[in-house]
Amino acid sequence: MSKKIWIISSQHMKLYILTGMILFIVIGGFFVNRSIMPVFSTDEGPAAFYRAEIEDKKVALTFNISWGEDRALPILDTLKEKDVTATFFISGAWAERHPDITERIVEDGHTIGNHGYRYEHYPRMEEDEIVRDLNLSHKKIKDVTELDVKYFRPPHGDFNKSVLEKVEQFGYSTVHWSVGGDDWKNPGVDTIVSNITNDVEPGDVILLHASDSAKQTGEALPAILDNLKEENYSFVDIEELISQAETDIEEIAASPKQ
Repeated sequence: MSKKIWIISSQHMKLYILTGMILFIVIGGFFVNRSIMPVFSTDEGPAAFYRAEIEDKKVALTFNISWGEDRALPILDTLKEKDVTATFFISGAWAERHPDITERIVEDGHTIGNHGYRYEHYPRMEEDEIVRDLNLSHKKIKDVTELDVKYFRPPHGDFNKSVLEKVEQFGYSTVHWSVGGDDWKNPGVDTIVSNITNDVEPGDVILLHASDSAKQTGEALPAILDNLKEENYSFVDIEELISQAETDIEEIAASPKQ
């Protein structure tokens, strides 16, 4: 069954500007991330950022990581060598197990996002389970980084309206993606490179993986970065794409992905 993904754009979304520390009301006994508010919502309710409809050749590179340590460090080395920053959506359990790599991500200037704690399908969980998972993952990441991260990507990329509402209540902005390399399938380095470079367009959010199960991503990454730079693409932060998002909200259908 397909799920809904919302393409967010600036004229229809409500931008909330922080003018000070804002306290959310605690409802049902759960902790709310008080240092931030959702970047956006829409008249139709909370939404997931998918891509920005812009003309400038800017893209945001993102990585999911939930287990293992062997693949992450070479990827960080490549990003540093190529002078590219990215957003790493990390699970709280992974941050807890690998604080040194988590700290390296921050030190290298990358953005960190929350990828849950248990890496479960949120739509299959009860609301109180989602809240506990968000609380725990947020705490574990903050324990290591001292940061209140503000972006969330559901485990497995799996979400529905109820999940988006709960995530927004917590204070996160949900970030999906528009182009993926299918690198978690290990289809071959050339295939991963072409999956990205053949499909990318201005404003895309690119998904790759830095978990140990993605065995070919590190080898494919230099070619992806070089090819996109040769096409005059620049790599920007998720926040910059959101701030430049264009006019319309579209609803599209997509199958769940890793």
